[in-house]
This record gives sequence, structure tokens and C-alpha cells, in this order.
Amino acid sequence: MHKAAQIFFQAAAITFILLLGGCGYSLHRHASLPFKEINVGRIDNATVEPKLQDKLSNALTEEFTRQGILVTPDAQLNLAGRITRFDMISLSEKEGVTVEYRVIVHADFTMTDAKGKVLATRHVSSPFIVSFTGTGDLTNLLASRDVAEERAMKDLSEELVGTLIYK
Repeated sequence: MHKAAQIFFQAAAITFILLLGGCGYSLHRHASLPFKEINVGRIDNATVEPKLQDKLSNALTEEFTRQGILVTPDAQLNLAGRITRFDMISLSEKEGVTVEYRVIVHADFTMTDAKGKVLATRHVSSPFIVSFTGTGDLTNLLASRDVAEERAMKDLSEELVGTLIYK
């Protein structure tokens, strides 16, 4: 490789690292995580919306795994949760029919150790507005709603896991 190309790549790498650090992102090593494994325990659903507890449990498992934390029933730490609020608010209507909705989710979580000592409690709300359109037939509406619910659970999981790990 030519000397000029080598200098260019080094400068590009340094610039990338500086930009990454300036945007609020930080790189964390697996060794710096506050815990290495967790059990995603019971998630209760106190709303009338069916199967939210399953969607949230799956989203939490995926997010912990994505962050390098092993999800196992044998872990010393246990995370339990309760979905306390699920709202689907009409944002816009067309000819008297709602065509766009907003999904809002609130949940409470408790992290306990193997002895039952509560290590953390968190009230988490979906941090972003998840909206979907509801035009077309009922099948498309239900599919769009399901995708919006899963996105809201993913956002909620990212918020919770980030709070437990990095704050």
C-alpha cells in the first residue's frame, strides 16, 4: 500500500472514531457490562390487549442478547415486569374512519438477585411515537397493528436494557 493511501486510511479511522464519540455513542466492551447474564422472568399484562407480555418478553430477550448478555433461567439476576398501559390513539381520520394510530406503552420492571433482594425498579415508557396507518382491509389493518405493537415493545426493551446497563 502506498504511503499516501495508508495516511488517508489512518486519518479516516481517526475521524470516524472522533465523530462516533461526539454523537453520544460509546463503545463498551463485554467485560465492562455490569452483569453477564439475566433471567427474563414473568411479564404480566395488566391491559386488555392480548399477547403483549409475549411480545415484550421476546423483545427483552433479543435486546439483552444483542447487548452481549446471556439470557438464561439459571442466572443470578431476574427481571420481572408488568405492562400497565397500552393506548392506541387515533391520529387522523378520513371520511369518519381512523387511518393513522399512535401506540403508547408503559411498564414497570423489577430486577432482583438470587436472594430476592431488589436491585433496581424502573418505570419505562415507549420512548418514541410508533404510528401506523389503517387503510385497506381488516387483514392489512391487523398486520400493521401487530408490527406497531412489536416495534413499541422493541423500543421499550431498548430503553430499559440501556438504562440497566449504562446508567
